[in-house]
Amino acid sequence: MKPYIAGTGRFLPERVMTNHDLAKIVDTSDEWIVERTGIKERRIAEKEVCASDLAAPAARDAIKAAGLKAKDIELIIVGTSTPDMLFPSTACFVQAKINATNAVAFDLLAACSGFTFSLATAVQYLKSGLFKNALVIGSEIYSSILDWEDRTTCVLFGDGAGAVVLKADGKGGKSGILSTHIYSDGSKSDFLSAVGGGSARRFTPDLISEKKYCLTMNGQGTFKVAVKSMISAAQATLQEAGLSVSDIDLVIPHQANTRIIAQVAKQLGIEESKCFVNIQKYGNTAAASIPIALDEAIEEGRVKKGDLVLFVTFGGGFTWGSILLRL
Repeated sequence: MKPYIAGTGRFLPERVMTNHDLAKIVDTSDEWIVERTGIKERRIAEKEVCASDLAAPAARDAIKAAGLKAKDIELIIVGTSTPDMLFPSTACFVQAKINATNAVAFDLLAACSGFTFSLATAVQYLKSGLFKNALVIGSEIYSSILDWEDRTTCVLFGDGAGAVVLKADGKGGKSGILSTHIYSDGSKSDFLSAVGGGSARRFTPDLISEKKYCLTMNGQGTFKVAVKSMISAAQATLQEAGLSVSDIDLVIPHQANTRIIAQVAKQLGIEESKCFVNIQKYGNTAAASIPIALDEAIEEGRVKKGDLVLFVTFGGGFTWGSILLRL
């Protein structure tokens, strides 16, 4: 019973923040942002909106596309590093909002790699036979942890959610997840982190006033490690499947930075035309970026049933990984 993706969905906040909008609140410009990141605009959730509010409609669309009802879902995993709250899990809130009364639900935190890690985890549950289907979601509201006075980080991120439904019912034919590889390196955790709010740096008036709850990043160091790690993960995944880059129909990389995507494609020997890029519209939506891109690629006809698709990602932790699948 090879797990396969049976349905996809996405949901983005209505509010669009352009580079020109950002230039009004921080020392930056459209030219500066586009040259360094490829981002032109991003979606920003209203303050009363939380991660489960974005995840629920994306989940409903994925469930409908898979030909299921919410009560049919057996497992829900939400990849997020901006949860509704410390607990209950965002997945539990999603379960309640979509009325998936029969599902086991939990979150997985792997920063921008959260969806890939969640998908790889769900695959193992389905392969074991414990569950026959799973709803896997990436949902983020990074606008809630940004320092809007720090132009090196606030220009990069956006909010959104994407979802897929996995099935393992023997009806996938040639479709299915062919190979998964995920990795971590905690020794470089200070390169990309949001330290406040946990037991190590508890919420205090000083922490809030000093903005220690906000995301911080060593951009140059992260860039170098990201490129190297994403390449090695992609190569490991292809090698295990006995395939080469020429066999791939579409690469869906984590939408972090167009320069990272270009470098990964170049060093892997993949034509950039085979890389799906939508960062110009949404910015870096962290764990939501790959499922949003997958749903959009299917909608635009960039990928179709039977095509080989490669996911490759990188995030804080550091975490990184790659998944190869046939739609």
